[in-house]
Amino acid sequence: MDYRYIRQLLERYWKCETTLEEEKILRTFFGQKDVPADLLPYRDLFAYEAEEVKADVLGDDFDEKMLAIVEEPQQVKARVITMPQRLKPLFKAAAVVAIVITLSNAIQMSFDTPNEPIGNLSGYDYTRVQHGVSVAKADSATIDTMKQSSLQSETNRPYMK
Repeated sequence: MDYRYIRQLLERYWKCETTLEEEKILRTFFGQKDVPADLLPYRDLFAYEAEEVKADVLGDDFDEKMLAIVEEPQQVKARVITMPQRLKPLFKAAAVVAIVITLSNAIQMSFDTPNEPIGNLSGYDYTRVQHGVSVAKADSATIDTMKQSSLQSETNRPYMK
């Protein structure tokens, strides 16, 4: 027998150039019991559809079961949230803010201290106004010196009789 037409159809099939009718011819040919030995490796490719038992994966009662599950009312459980549970995120945020402020103040204080070692502060001039020193301290020092000068001037005046 001459199987040139089948071989031509197979070549066109591998190039994806066959029509649906030609693929049907190939399935019909390979669905026969008598297939030449050189074309036997292609038999499983085309005969699987005829040999495969069509199985209905979903049963007839599938729709009924799904509708029964979906239409079943489910109870909603109410959860009681206490006041500490509501305020817990606020407390966490306040703690984070407090930590950030504390760290920023510690960093600020490290830049405001004198460059001398901590153990040797005897030579430090405390009357000198530096960057970061309280304005109130500087004002009180000025007021104190003014009072002292006025007291000294009164003591130095001769009393009139």
